[in-house]
Formats: sequence, C-alpha cells, structure tokens
Amino acid sequence: MRILVIGAGEVGSSIAGSLADAHEIVVLDVDGERVDSLTFEHDVLAIQGDGTSLDDLEAADVGSADVVIASTDEDETNLAACGTVKTVTDAFTIARVEQPSFLRTWQRSRGVFGVDFMVCTDLLTAQAIVRIVGLPTARDVDPFANGLVQMAEFEVDETSPLAGQTVAEADTFDALTFVALVRDEEVVLPRGDTVIEQNDQIVVIGRPDRVEAFAGAVSPEAQTDVEDVVVVGGSTTAYQVARLLEERGLSPTLIEQDEARARELAELLPNTTVLQHDATDRDFLEREHVGDADFVVSMLDSDEKNLLVALLTKRVGAARTVAVADNPQYVPLFQTVGVDVAVNPREVTAEDITRFTRERQAENVAIIEPDKAEVLEVEVDADSVLVGRPIREAVADLPAGFVIGAITRDGEFVTPRGDTVVEPNDHVIALVTSEAHDEVAEKL
Repeated sequence: MRILVIGAGEVGSSIAGSLADAHEIVVLDVDGERVDSLTFEHDVLAIQGDGTSLDDLEAADVGSADVVIASTDEDETNLAACGTVKTVTDAFTIARVEQPSFLRTWQRSRGVFGVDFMVCTDLLTAQAIVRIVGLPTARDVDPFANGLVQMAEFEVDETSPLAGQTVAEADTFDALTFVALVRDEEVVLPRGDTVIEQNDQIVVIGRPDRVEAFAGAVSPEAQTDVEDVVVVGGSTTAYQVARLLEERGLSPTLIEQDEARARELAELLPNTTVLQHDATDRDFLEREHVGDADFVVSMLDSDEKNLLVALLTKRVGAARTVAVADNPQYVPLFQTVGVDVAVNPREVTAEDITRFTRERQAENVAIIEPDKAEVLEVEVDADSVLVGRPIREAVADLPAGFVIGAITRDGEFVTPRGDTVVEPNDHVIALVTSEAHDEVAEKL
C-alpha cells in the first residue's frame, strides 16, 4: 500500500516510522529540516512541500496514493489538505484534529471536508486516561472484541511479589494469558521458566474481570477501586476526561484557576465539583483533601506545571497520578521521578492513526512497543492456518513471534490452550512481533 503522510512533526514522523516496514511511505512537509531528518531516520521518501497545494501534492504523486494522512499541528490545514486531495484522487483520507467541534461536524456527515476518517487528539487522550483510571495500576489498557477481552500492561516495581517469580509461578489466573514482557525497551515472549524481573512490564490478555484480579496480584497494596478522582486543568481535554468519568458513574472534582472557565465547566458538568483555584497551592490541596484522592489527573498548559502538580499531589497523599506530557521525551522522565503514568497526546494520536491503517487488515490493533510488537484482533475464516486444528499444531506453521492471548466465539470468551481448536469466524486476539507481522497477517 502507498501512503502519503502530510506533516513531518511528532505525529507524522511516528506514523511514518510505524508503517514504513510494511508500506511505501511518502511524507510531505513545508519544513526542509524536518524532511532531511526524516529521510535520515526512516526508510521513507520525504519531500518538501505544502499539503494544501495541488502542485506540491501532485509532485508527491498523490494520484498513486492509496491512503493520505493529514497530520500537521493545524486543524484547518489538515482539513484543507484532505479536501484538496479529493479533487484529484479517490484515496482514503485521514485527518487529525484537536478541536472536538470538527469531529462532531464530521460525525454528522461522514465525508465532509473531504475526510474519510477523522481522529480527535483531545478525545483520544481523554479516553486513554479514563481507561487507565479504570484500571489504576496499569500503564496501558485496550479493549478488544467489543469489550469481551482486555489487554493491559503493568510495571513490576520493587514491592511487587511477582518480581523474581517465573511466569509459571505467577500465572495462576484462568481466562488470562501472559503474552509479553517489555524489558529495557525490548519485547520478550515469555515461557514458563522465564523469570519476571524488577522494572519489567508485563503484558496480559484476558477477560476483563481476570485482568482486574491480576492487577491486584501485581500490586497487592494498591487500591483498585477508584471513586475519588481529581482533574487539574480546564482545557478541552480535561473537560472530556471529566465528562467520560461522569458517564462511568463517578463524580470527579475539577480544579481550574480561571474564574470564567471554571463557571463554564460547572454548567457543562452537572456531576463534577468544580473548584476555582491554583492547583500548585499546597495549602489549598490540603484544605480540599486532594491527598485523599484515588487518582489525580494533571492537565495544565505546560509540562512543567503538570509535573509539579503530579508530584505535589503525591506528596500530600494522592494514591496515583497521571500527567500529560506534550514533549514525548518527558514521558520516561516523568515516570522516573515519581509520576505513575505520563501520557503524550501526540503519541496517542499517532498510535490511533497507525491502528486504523492496520485495521484494514485486522479488526483491532494495539501498539505495545513502536516497531517492536502489537496486539491484533483477527476474525479468522476457513482458510486460516489456525482453523480446524489444535493450537499446539497450528502454531508450528506460524513464526515464533506470535502468541494467542484470547479467542471469542459467538460472543463468548474462550481461553486458548494447546488443545483448543479454532473455528471459522472466531475472533483471535494475539501478540505479534514486528518481524513476524507480515507472515502472520498472510496466514491468519
């Protein structure tokens, strides 16, 4: 497949890097330095030009593109680029926007703006944060098979009883499968005798209630029932987080310093307590018992403020914290100095666009480590190498970088074991390494 990516910023570069191994990628950007950098870093054709210019699009051979992804930092530029593309080709267009208002307009009339698929950074970020709040000890959570299956990633810290155990010793949960360990940014496919080490990240796939039970085994002292959530900041993303929490039956507290915005949010969020104050004021945090919170989500207008609020609320007693980091290089730093989870909106957006592009071959995709491994959901047919055979026999015809985590059949969860026979129309959820991806996709 030939994919044209408009915009070589953090989102565009991440998309190009994730897809370059399986597709022909062309990137168009107005910044010559970005073009040169991308050419050096990835196996892509990078061209300097304006994605809203028909001449520049034609110079990038837009007519031969199967998919065009508009991923600049300007909503209007992305919409204009998609509209321009549609004047000369029927390529499938994907636009990234930050404003939910554009998404709402597009949802009312699919195809408006010349956009075939739209992703909204604010909403995606809010959804990612709320999934983490729902499973508080997890670093990442993704649903599969309409919610029947859940993939989650947990860090094993120095207090976890799992550190030092083998996978066989730790695997005491039915309807749950250990599919990977992430160790020093490398993906390890676990065997029964694989020893779980401190600072490993464990990736499991299973029935949601079993994943939740496993979360308690990873961190027995951590609170798993979240009731008291504090959202710091009054941005559009913060509003979306509070709104989604309300939909889950929670009554969060939101802290916003600007009086007019605080009043507006109080009217929009009937089940949220809105406090107008500076969240970096420790006396205020203690007076309002923010230290009693199960979760604090810091979403202010700078990474530095988010880090300060996250660490300060932890200091006054908050159980867990999530902080937004606009600079992707800050994500590991935040987590090193004490923030439980750092979320980069551009990485979330890039992952979702990459997920959708790959979903043209799969029902659902979750990226575990960029360019390293992902979890796929595939509905298998009678021609699949898995169908009609016990799994232990079928996997012999598949590459080593493939682990089945779960199966759903007629809306029911099936725990995969060696003697399980896969049937046509089953949904198979599996971890696949990047090296094995193409062969697995062909044989499944």
